[in-house]
Amino acid sequence: MKSARWGVLALAAPLALALAAPAAQAAEGNAEAGRVKANTCMGCHGIPKYNNAYPTYRVPKLGGQPAEYLAAALQEYKSGNRPHGTMHAQASSMSDQDIADIAAFLATAPKHP
Repeated sequence: MKSARWGVLALAAPLALALAAPAAQAAEGNAEAGRVKANTCMGCHGIPKYNNAYPTYRVPKLGGQPAEYLAAALQEYKSGNRPHGTMHAQASSMSDQDIADIAAFLATAPKHP
């Protein structure tokens, strides 16, 4: 009985790795593609000292933030787990590749004071 379980595990492990590989590759961001995809983002996040009109708050600058953090935040906005109407609307139409590309670009973008 034990050997049968090990046989199943031995067969399942390579399959799991094969299935995970494309997902890992898709999550790899392309900063150049992200530069184009982030044009809308830069309308708010690329303006130094920009304040949103309503509700009034300072829009965070994203340049130089870690790509992993940015991608995780966009995924949370997309799912609705991180509440913000405008960001949810923006992120909800993004693919995982779009998010990875935008995060890769923003991670390399200049920091603003």
